Amino acid sequence: MGIIGTIIIGLIVGLIARFLKPGNDSMGWIMTILLGIGGSLLATYGGQALGFYEAGEGAGFIGAVIGAIVLLVIYGMVTRDKD
Repeated sequence: MGIIGTIIIGLIVGLIARFLKPGNDSMGWIMTILLGIGGSLLATYGGQALGFYEAGEGAGFIGAVIGAIVLLVIYGMVTRDKD
């Protein structure tokens, strides 16, 4: 899959992750795409480290969404206002 395909899948995964995680997440399209791509990478390499996947095997769509939700939670904790 080329870079355009990766960006489109990242956008879809990021949007689904933002929809599934409760709360207000105010971020733009670029951050949503990066979150989705990062979720895919997290799920793929995390799954390989835990023995769920083998090298060269993609995590799959559900794994990518779960990885993106994890990154969304971490992003929310890092960017939370310190009032």
